[in-house]
Amino acid sequence: MATYTSDPAQLERWNTRFSAEGYLFGTEPNAFLASQRARLKPGMRALSIADGDGRNSVFLARQGLEVTAFDFSPVAIEKAKRLAAQAGVRVDYRQSDMMAWEWEPSRYDVIAAIFFQFLDPRQRAKVFAGLETSLAPGGLLLLQGYRPEQIANGTGGPKEDENMYTEPLLRESFANLEILHLASHDDVIEEGTAHRGMSALIDLVARKPG
Repeated sequence: MATYTSDPAQLERWNTRFSAEGYLFGTEPNAFLASQRARLKPGMRALSIADGDGRNSVFLARQGLEVTAFDFSPVAIEKAKRLAAQAGVRVDYRQSDMMAWEWEPSRYDVIAAIFFQFLDPRQRAKVFAGLETSLAPGGLLLLQGYRPEQIANGTGGPKEDENMYTEPLLRESFANLEILHLASHDDVIEEGTAHRGMSALIDLVARKPG
């Protein structure tokens, strides 16, 4: 997870966080993403958005996918490149503001959208539309985020209720996709130093028709 606007203060904040020793979100993939391994086939074209320091893009590449990943923080990208090199995989890393990313039509067979919730509703709607646009026919969206109950947990994520996900929000936002899996649950997660403890989560697997 990373930040998504061109605000220099936000860029400095995230660069500072990613500059700490080790990997901010750990080196193991997000557990939900890893649980979808059976849906991933070698040769699929994948995009990991707001990829942070590389755990999810490297996981996708290790499954034999052709992976593009972007993040706002150049410090995070350099760490991600080192992680990919250590794993012996190739990832096309790019630096981009979330709101400036070019959503190429029908470009990807898989998009991993894990914990990118520092977006207000207007920004989120634009990004959600971009995700749908960039999925190829038959492509899969793998999304995990926090529900409003996460604010009380205080174990990661934003502090604004409007940034959180609910099942009705995701059903409405991705009404044009076939929802294969949508679940709300509470689980303890341990993802580096940034996400630790009981967390109010929501998972989505959706397929673009075609």
